[in-house]
Amino acid sequence: MTTLAEAIKAINKNAEFTYIEENINSIQWLNGTNPISVEDIEAKKIKLQTEYDNNKYQRDRAFAYPSLKEFAEAYCEKEIGKDSTKWNAYKIAYNKVRTDNPKE
Repeated sequence: MTTLAEAIKAINKNAEFTYIEENINSIQWLNGTNPISVEDIEAKKIKLQTEYDNNKYQRDRAFAYPSLKEFAEAYCEKEIGKDSTKWNAYKIAYNKVRTDNPKE
């Protein structure tokens, strides 16, 4: 879930503020920070959450892809050792992740 702080910082990265328990009505602006309207904060929060939700497949893929070590070993064995066994297995695993976690 996108927080108030994330939304505020996305609007003004230098904003200084405090608030209580994600209560948008409790925001206090500090050290001369120009207040940001509740409407602007809520709109930014919705936009950030939508972007986060729309990229779920990327987060899922990142954890499921074979490791870089597996890639390096497979690639080196194919290119240097002329044995494509691990490379073929790597490609299958890689493509399975993409199939199992499609873009929406």
